[in-house]
Amino acid sequence: MTAPFSLAGIEVAPGSRKVLQLALAQLYTQSPLTVPLEIVHGKQPGPVLLICAAIHGDELNGIEIVNQVLSRINPARLKGTLVAVPVVNVFGFINKSRYLPDRRDLNRCFPGSEKGSLGSRVAHFFVDKIVDHCSHIIDLHTGAIHRSNLPQIRAKLDCSITRQMAASFGAPVILDASIRDGSLRAVAESRDLPVILYEAGEALRFDSVAIKAGTRGVLNVMRTLGMLKPSVKKTQTTTPMIAKSSTWIRAEQDGLLHLNTRLGDRVTKGQCLGTITAPLGAQAREVITPKSGIVIGCLTMPLVNEGDAVFHIASFDEVKQAEINLERFVDEMDIQATSF
Repeated sequence: MTAPFSLAGIEVAPGSRKVLQLALAQLYTQSPLTVPLEIVHGKQPGPVLLICAAIHGDELNGIEIVNQVLSRINPARLKGTLVAVPVVNVFGFINKSRYLPDRRDLNRCFPGSEKGSLGSRVAHFFVDKIVDHCSHIIDLHTGAIHRSNLPQIRAKLDCSITRQMAASFGAPVILDASIRDGSLRAVAESRDLPVILYEAGEALRFDSVAIKAGTRGVLNVMRTLGMLKPSVKKTQTTTPMIAKSSTWIRAEQDGLLHLNTRLGDRVTKGQCLGTITAPLGAQAREVITPKSGIVIGCLTMPLVNEGDAVFHIASFDEVKQAEINLERFVDEMDIQATSF
């Protein structure tokens, strides 16, 4: 049997679980503000996996994924430890905002500083109290407000363990994404912690497909890491496709966006994905894709300004195969393709 797991001065016995509320700060009213988390500590040794959500406070799908994963974990059968943090940016969550009260993006503030800005202090708190006690990370995200993402994994694939985690998750698309300074992924990279980022759905919305795929994906990764026993039934048939590149297509004029293309569609170079018109319907301008690929991100609000990101297109060596794999993924989720 493994030893008790200790975090923030609290010990969790093997084969048990415990809910913690870590004191973060205070509101204007002097009411305490805490970061909620649950630790599930197995009876046998293994990885310490962190699953976290709502680093951007308006990204809700990951919160439900964390809760659904926790409901499926029996500590008596778990190898290693699961550290589950459903809401990292509690300030943003309370205010239904992506950002902190100082308008900073928490995912650009890592590793933070104990005496810096509010964003820097929150980032430092999360790294010091939680991240530094873990061995692997799954970071759960959605698209920004008024923008939806196809379920996808973003990771730096030159690490073999990270690549294995990304492949086993079971999302239809994997982006070999560079790491941005100030992000949680950058902190993990500096500490040699394998980390994958799951993107799916839209801010301030629950998306049943994104949640179902995310829950299944986290459990798949836990099986791959040896934390859970392999499933007795086949749970994944999709072979994720690694995108060789991705491109954002931006609006070339202001106006009203009329979409011809949906999330998950296969598109070809030169295809018209939609049109932008003036309020009276004049001055229509086509939105043309410069590359062939799959639509993995899409604006969900028809009001656009010049320069707004409208579509995110992932390019593949074999676009047709990527389309087939996406269709398999849709079948696995037991939904219609038009649900995206």
